[in-house]
Formats: sequence, C-alpha cells, structure tokens
Amino acid sequence: MRFAISTPTTSAVEIGPFTIHFYALCIIAGVALAIWLGNRRLTNSHANVDGVVADVAIYAVPAGVIGGRLYHVVTSPDRYFGSNGNLIDILKIWNGGLGIWGAMSLGTAAAYLAYFRIGKTRELPPFSSFAGALAPGLLLAQAIGRWGNWFNGELFGRPLEAPWALSIPQSLRPVGYQEFQTFHPTFLYESLWCLLLAIVLIYLTPKYSGGAIFALYVAGYSAARFFIEGLRIDEAHTWGGLRLNQYVSLLVCVGGVLAFSRFSRSKR
Repeated sequence: MRFAISTPTTSAVEIGPFTIHFYALCIIAGVALAIWLGNRRLTNSHANVDGVVADVAIYAVPAGVIGGRLYHVVTSPDRYFGSNGNLIDILKIWNGGLGIWGAMSLGTAAAYLAYFRIGKTRELPPFSSFAGALAPGLLLAQAIGRWGNWFNGELFGRPLEAPWALSIPQSLRPVGYQEFQTFHPTFLYESLWCLLLAIVLIYLTPKYSGGAIFALYVAGYSAARFFIEGLRIDEAHTWGGLRLNQYVSLLVCVGGVLAFSRFSRSKR
C-alpha cells in the first residue's frame, strides 16, 4: 500500500563490541520519563518527598522487567521449553516479550515494599498518593515502550488496507498470512491510547485522590487492551474465542473499576 507505515529495516546498531537494541532504548527512555514526571507530580503535591520516586524505582523497575518476562515465558512456554525452544532465549528481552500484567504486578509489589522501607526513616504520604502521582508517567512509559515493538516488527494485528496500516516484511509474517502485506499497527493504537489516558489523568488529578487516579489508570488501560488484544494475530492461548490476555484484561479492568469506586469517595 502506498501510504502504509513501514517497519524499520533494523532493530539495533553496533558500536564497536556493543550492540544497542532500539527496543531496550525505548524501555529506558520510558522509565526515565516516568521517573521525572512522577517525581515532579509528587513534589508538587507533598513536601519532603524529593528523590523518593527514584529511590523506589531502583527496586521497582528491575522487578517490573523480571515480572513482565516471567509472565511472557509462562504464557508462551513452547517458545522456550518446546521441541524447537531454547532456554537461553529467556534472557534475550531485547527481542521483545514483556507481559504488562506481570510487570505491573511484581513492579507494584516491589514499589510498595520499597516505599514502606523508606517510610520508616522519612514521613511520607500514603502509598496511594505515590501511586497516583506515578500513574500518568507509567502510561507515557508504556506509550514509548510500544515503539520498541515497531522496531522489532512484532505484535501487529489482523490484515488491514488503510493509510495507517503497517507494512510487514514477508519474513516476519505469521504462518497463514504470507500473502498479506499490511496489518493493523496495534503498537500505535496502544501508544496513542496510553498518551491520551495520561493526559486525562493529569487533568483529573485535582478532582480525585491518588488511589482513584491509579485505579483509573488500571481500568482505562485494561479496557483498551481488551479490544487491542483482540486484533492481534500472534500466537496465544485462546478459550471461547478470546485470547488469554483478553480475559486478564477483563479481570483487571473490573478490579480497577471497583477500586475507583472505593477511592473516589476519599478526599484528595
């Protein structure tokens, strides 16, 4: 298609003995932006909290990466433990494969423990306030991180003929889709939604408590992910016509809505 979005021809650059993967750069850039924005939002609302976001990130970011990778490996075991799998590929996170649900779960748990530990020596606001301050930055990090999938030519959707369709090289097309050239750019859909939701949360911050803002982040992202996941054609476990991540999205979205109904009654 004439106006289709092209997939990059390279996903890494070599500088001497080092190989820099663009997927990793997207993740790093997103984390840096999340830390900066989270710190700015937290210090604007509370005193004596400068540097807390960075201190928590030291533990939360590695935990999030590990959790995301574990979720991906557990839900895609054949890629690593199957007859054609390779265990060493589990360590190659630059090739993609970070499950957001695992990253959110383990990253949030590590953040809570680190925040609780810091709170023993400093007077800090409730963890819900910290989480609400960080929520828009997390969305921006996810928006940037999704462009790493574009560089890797992965996680695209069903065939599509439109000016915004994504052109995929034949070598990267799944079995059964070799004759199609352009597909839904699901990475772009998710990136734009995360950006829009981040703006909405920043706008709503003066009206709701931190816990409510974080709950909106969870519910809003999960709702969009349910529909975007339905467009994808990469290999996944399915039941009743829905992919595994769609079921997880529904459960997390319901949990986010229930949490918002509770926290929205709290004062900011």
